[in-house]
Amino acid sequence: MRRLPVVWREEALSDLSDIYRFIAEQSGYCEQAWRFIQRIQARCERVGDVPHGERPRDDLVIGLTTVPFERVAVIAYVVESDTIRVTNVFYGGRDYEAAFRDHDGEDYGQSTRLRA
Repeated sequence: MRRLPVVWREEALSDLSDIYRFIAEQSGYCEQAWRFIQRIQARCERVGDVPHGERPRDDLVIGLTTVPFERVAVIAYVVESDTIRVTNVFYGGRDYEAAFRDHDGEDYGQSTRLRA
């Protein structure tokens, strides 16, 4: 299977910004927050290697897949024909199941390529 490129919805990029700010404010260490965000990004890139290797969550949104990250976050993505679309990154016990149920019928098509 070929590796699929990873693209990010604006909401997922916003999630990363929120996570960065929270960790930086709580810890007082911007570098620690940045390293955490980089690890999330690296994990998302690896999803492209085995796109169907994680937990399907069709019960929430048809085609949605989730992967836990370091016991404190959940990465949600959709596998498309030629890309992996990261829809959201949930941190610190956020109820991602409720978030998807509350946005029934939302279009997960808008995305941005993440630049390192």
